[in-house]
Amino acid sequence: MQKVEPVHTFDQIKLLADSRRMEILRLLMASPATLTQLAQTLKQSAAWVRHHILALESGNLIEVSEVRRTGKVTEKFYRAKGGAFLLQEIVLPKGKKPAVIFSGSHDLALEEIAEHLNQHLTLLSLPVGSLDGLVNLRQGLCQISGAHILDKTGEYNTPTVRHLFPDRNVELVTLAYRTQGLILVAGNPKGIKQISDIARGDVKFVNRNAGSGTRLWLDMELKKQKITAEQINGYGIEVKTHSEAAALVSKKKADVSIGLQAAAHQHGLDFIPLFEERYDLILPHENEKALAPLLDYLQTIAFRSGLNALTGYNSSHSGEQVSV
Repeated sequence: MQKVEPVHTFDQIKLLADSRRMEILRLLMASPATLTQLAQTLKQSAAWVRHHILALESGNLIEVSEVRRTGKVTEKFYRAKGGAFLLQEIVLPKGKKPAVIFSGSHDLALEEIAEHLNQHLTLLSLPVGSLDGLVNLRQGLCQISGAHILDKTGEYNTPTVRHLFPDRNVELVTLAYRTQGLILVAGNPKGIKQISDIARGDVKFVNRNAGSGTRLWLDMELKKQKITAEQINGYGIEVKTHSEAAALVSKKKADVSIGLQAAAHQHGLDFIPLFEERYDLILPHENEKALAPLLDYLQTIAFRSGLNALTGYNSSHSGEQVSV
């Protein structure tokens, strides 16, 4: 079975930005070929093909797979180094202050932290949910992640982190404990009181994205209560953040969602608490220096005061390191 090879450098990406080189590479992914064969297929001269072959070879994207000698004629067969290529590179701003990417579960406190630290650190957000954020961290697509994944053991985050990073030295730092529950239209006109009510025929629900900690909790709870996705009107409608969920409910495009109490409060919505969770920041040890401004800020009174101003947030364990 052929492998998918990641493309990690800007030099390689620049090579593939040329449509002619991309076409040659795609032909060599399908099967090995000589300069003459490529020239015939592309209706170009052998010299034209050679120029691009040398560039692809220098970029470590192709290689010589076979050399055939027939009398005085020597032919080289070239092939791509992968069955497919994955373009994987992040373009960061270049300036005096460091720029880092956060990818994980959306959090309202992190938005305020990013604004506060803006003079010292550019914190860029890629909200994809807890699980996908940890996968991005594992693949080097971000420098820090955030998660609130409840394991079947009743423990938050650490079992998942141990599973995904068995060979990496990573740190878990608690950002906050947060209250989640049912986000409801102001006045709760549908009289929704509990999770089972979202399966009522007259109730329209808006869901969180697959892989988010909120979605993982919901799916476990639905399984416990023997409620199927098909019973819920709007189960397939997904948003990536608590703010988006609350916004849809505030516009009455949905009767209910599940999310942070702080998001419900910011939109003037009703809220029924369901559980309190631990939200952790996860970072590889080698990224600690770049993220020092953020980690230091978690220890300040200013941070705790701002956090406690968010409805449903608890700062009593903020900044504490969790043993992995």
